[in-house]
Amino acid sequence: MELRQLQYFVAVAEEANFTRAAARLHLAQPGVSAQVRHLERELGQPLLDRSGRSVTLTEVGAAVLPYARAALAAVEGARQTVAEFTGLLRGQVTLGLVSGAAPERENEVVSLLADFHDAHPRVDVALAADSSERLLAALQCGELDMALLGTADTEPPAGLAFQIVVDEPLVAAVAPDSELLASADGGRIPLAALRDRPLISLPRGTGTRGALERACAAAGFRPRIAFEAAAPQLLAGLAARGLGVAVIPLPAAAAGAGLRTLAFSGARPRGRIALAWRAEGPAGPAARALLDRLRSALGTAGGPGVRTAAKP
Repeated sequence: MELRQLQYFVAVAEEANFTRAAARLHLAQPGVSAQVRHLERELGQPLLDRSGRSVTLTEVGAAVLPYARAALAAVEGARQTVAEFTGLLRGQVTLGLVSGAAPERENEVVSLLADFHDAHPRVDVALAADSSERLLAALQCGELDMALLGTADTEPPAGLAFQIVVDEPLVAAVAPDSELLASADGGRIPLAALRDRPLISLPRGTGTRGALERACAAAGFRPRIAFEAAAPQLLAGLAARGLGVAVIPLPAAAAGAGLRTLAFSGARPRGRIALAWRAEGPAGPAARALLDRLRSALGTAGGPGVRTAAKP
């Protein structure tokens, strides 16, 4: 039994298809198929059912799969341990990034990743851009090592730790001829002034949208979303054309040409970006090194530093 045979078997099981598994492994499909058959002959039992349109596990294959994964994880752990002792980091780190919520932070991350690659060329960093909601779920189930995501909360969910790196007030950005400007008191409006008005917001699943919906619910109404997009700059542009009131972080509103901004009186929703990771920390030395660098470079925006979910 060879490690590559276990690797090929796991890939086929996860992809449910030999062609996709071969593409994932950057190998020719016949070679993958042949090695899996060698493994089956050695074990004396079929591990995969090839009779349907997709490849499925046999009863024996389902029982073997956890052991195959554990063997591969043990080998990778041994490699990483040796690398840690020799000072040479290697392996793969998965980093989630919320789409478009904080362009200035994204630029910092790009520069930081470039420096990290120069220092540790044997480490591959996989980036996953998605909504904050899906990034949080992927982090909790172990698909990501860490993530920069939007949050309406300052406290992390159970099992995670947060470091808030962006904490900005949300404002109402409007065109210069908006009637809201006439009703503003000292440049402020109550959140209730947005009731029944067409609003322009980040999509559902982002921290900013969650903060807006939560604040509106506290004020006794549901927001009427007329336009949504992942980029705050695009939202500012729509508001400048008079298509609605953009509820966006202050820096995005300040950067928008032809916009007037109004702060909220009373309840003041905020847009937050958190660097999040599992409370026990990443498993491998490469992921721990990248997390340390991110935490140091991005700093903490307002309030206390790292927040870890309280134990139930």
